[in-house]
Amino acid sequence: MSYSPGSTHRSKARDRISRVKKWCVVLASLVVLGLIAWPVLDHFGVFSDKGESIRFNRKPGGGQATQAGDTRTLMPTGPEADFRVESTLDDGTKIAVTTLHGAKSGFTGPVWVWAPKQYDDPAYAKSGFPVMIALPGGAGFPKNYWMGTDLHLQSSITAWAEEGKSLPFLVVMPVLNPVPESKGVYYDASDIPGQPKMGTWLTEDVPDLVKANFRTLKARDGWCFMGSSTGGFAGLKSVLQKPDKFKAVIASGPDIVPDSRLWAGHEQERQQNNPQVLAQDLIARGGPDVYIAFQVGTKEKKAMADVKQFIATYGNRGPVHTMLREIPNGSHNARTYVPSMGEGPIQWISAHMEGPVPHG
Repeated sequence: MSYSPGSTHRSKARDRISRVKKWCVVLASLVVLGLIAWPVLDHFGVFSDKGESIRFNRKPGGGQATQAGDTRTLMPTGPEADFRVESTLDDGTKIAVTTLHGAKSGFTGPVWVWAPKQYDDPAYAKSGFPVMIALPGGAGFPKNYWMGTDLHLQSSITAWAEEGKSLPFLVVMPVLNPVPESKGVYYDASDIPGQPKMGTWLTEDVPDLVKANFRTLKARDGWCFMGSSTGGFAGLKSVLQKPDKFKAVIASGPDIVPDSRLWAGHEQERQQNNPQVLAQDLIARGGPDVYIAFQVGTKEKKAMADVKQFIATYGNRGPVHTMLREIPNGSHNARTYVPSMGEGPIQWISAHMEGPVPHG
């Protein structure tokens, strides 16, 4: 057989092309598998920092600011809690969680927190931030649904702050009740005799945790509540009960009176936690001023009637200042409450509260 160099070269070229094609197929398959696997792995947190330790108040380059920039600011008092990353927002801010052993209430439960991006801005490193304690409807145990990113509470506050509608709130999300919902039994965010002291937990232990770990404002002008349904009742009651500590609340579709079956045999204590009674007492005392922003969907017939009756009886009388945002075609749903906050309520309470001040 005669030797043909051209034939040999063509054979080698075909082999190289075949190998290239095979590798292209392999690489393409890996890319496809990667595209399929990535969201699955991401869903299970393989690429996230969920569960990792996180520390707040870190200055650029390390260390902590230890001196307040003004007399309004309270620097973190300690001890530092063990916060763990729960989730990360698109702007890089973190929702974190810790377990709080309430020194005053004796109750132990999880508390989630979120700091706006301004909190890590060097210009605000010596400034206190306003606090919004966000409370859910329903049982509010074992989780507070505001800790999820699906309701867009934190991202909405970010957007509203950039638009000048809202202060850049620290958002604090404790559990509302001590156990899962059982046959409609709630604890009315109160210290019901013989039961876990959930009123003390929400108004004493949780604020103490925040003061220990974050730069806050000393005055009540930097403290408010936001809540829906039973959480709206809790915020409303807490502001009226302790106006020396809290100045404002956004109450969405709230109950107006304490109605837990656990109050049986404790009528005097129940009335001491009744927003109607508390509002009348505050009016009689002449202050301090509180700001109550109600929002109710037009489909919420009972809640709308109850809220309007409360406003007619106690609203804008002396120190009790109220407003009502009626949500067109709105129902009893946290998903409708959040966007509605940006249509008046968040602006209104922000105008009556204090925010951070940059310091050089």
